[in-house]
Amino acid sequence: MSGCEITVITRADCGLCTAAEAVVAAVAASRPVTVATVDVDADPELRAKYDWDVPVVLVDGRQVGFHRIDRARLERAVDSRLAARRA
Repeated sequence: MSGCEITVITRADCGLCTAAEAVVAAVAASRPVTVATVDVDADPELRAKYDWDVPVVLVDGRQVGFHRIDRARLERAVDSRLAARRA
């Protein structure tokens, strides 16, 4: 079974980012996914797009949440992508 990628766009000293990373880790623990963390301040394009919206969570490049990450919504997005890859 092929997995998918969860990307967390974050920044240093961000409490919401720490909370989002915990939600992502919990979802990723039971699924075949890879997790990448990207510092919004290290990439001018990402900063221009997401500066005030961090944390932002993407599943295979599609935004599924920002600010406060809803675990159930993230689980549905990941499970949907995994099911599509199996089909």
